[in-house]
Amino acid sequence: MIETPPLVDQYCHGVLRTELGLGTFEALLMRSAGPPAAGTTFFDTQTGFAVRRWCPPLLGLEPHAAPARYLARRRELGVAETTRRLLRGSGVAAYLVDTGVPGDLTGPKELALAGDAEAFESVRLELLAEQVADTSGTVGAFLANLAEAVHHAAGGAAAFSCATAFTGADTPAVAPEPPGPGAVRGAAGRWLARRPRGGAVGDPVLLAHLLWSAVASGLPLQLHTDGADPAALAGFVRATAGFGTRLVLLGGYPHHRRTAQLAAAFPHVYADTGTALGRTGARAAAVLAELLEIAPFGKLLFSSGGRQLPELHAVGALVFREALGRVLGGWAAEGSWSWRDAERVAALVAAGNARRVYRLDTP
Repeated sequence: MIETPPLVDQYCHGVLRTELGLGTFEALLMRSAGPPAAGTTFFDTQTGFAVRRWCPPLLGLEPHAAPARYLARRRELGVAETTRRLLRGSGVAAYLVDTGVPGDLTGPKELALAGDAEAFESVRLELLAEQVADTSGTVGAFLANLAEAVHHAAGGAAAFSCATAFTGADTPAVAPEPPGPGAVRGAAGRWLARRPRGGAVGDPVLLAHLLWSAVASGLPLQLHTDGADPAALAGFVRATAGFGTRLVLLGGYPHHRRTAQLAAAFPHVYADTGTALGRTGARAAAVLAELLEIAPFGKLLFSSGGRQLPELHAVGALVFREALGRVLGGWAAEGSWSWRDAERVAALVAAGNARRVYRLDTP
């Protein structure tokens, strides 16, 4: 049996404060462009089965309870008590919370109170730019205020995050090098002119400016890939080597082996286990073993990637613990590893690496 310390969930979001019906709950189990196949629900996924395996016992039900029974118990307990039980039953001691997702979600302090844990903020760069734009009348004021906002955020946050720079084929190519002042002013002017008609930060020059502003701050920078091939990150990764800023690659699955390769190749790059384990459920141990095949053990960080549903925070943590125990315990049982080394590596991935990367134990 592998013992692990209380976890550091190094990337997640807040949870909803509202009661949910069955249809809404099912729709939040996974991201999809459309409804489930006829005659099925999104409970008929690895994530759905993992929720039914791990969450009912935390609410006083038997494992694998039927969805309708589970949701009835959820309503019986109420949102606050359900959230409290799920978070506290997950064994997480600290959360890094990305506050850049819209919706009525709990913030870091509220999540910490519900989970009886510490919580730290990861500041979303795109949202920061939008907030600054709301109070800046000119391009010059926007860029000056943005620099000040990044500096101010760096004084209180644990990390910055960027969700749109490297997330798919439809994303414009972000050049790896810092853009010049003229290019930044032009991109900012175009974006500010479009904002009254809506639109998030999408200009590749402005995104590059945000990224390099975060690099200059010295805080760790969390970069989403959201299932895209992380090869798109390679140029930026090379360009940032030597700056002292740690890059944490999020959401690499199903290209997780490439993410692990980047973490192995570059001293300042780290790979996230992330939502891959909750999404793969019963196959989580196989995915985790592939990450451990490639990435140095000091370069992997646990996260649940949970958002909106506290079940996703709980499943991410509990599936990770089970998968880690199965993989490392199996290697120790067959004699490939010592039990002492297995527990040491488990402690690194579960919490130690994140505490070091984000300097969580620094006064």
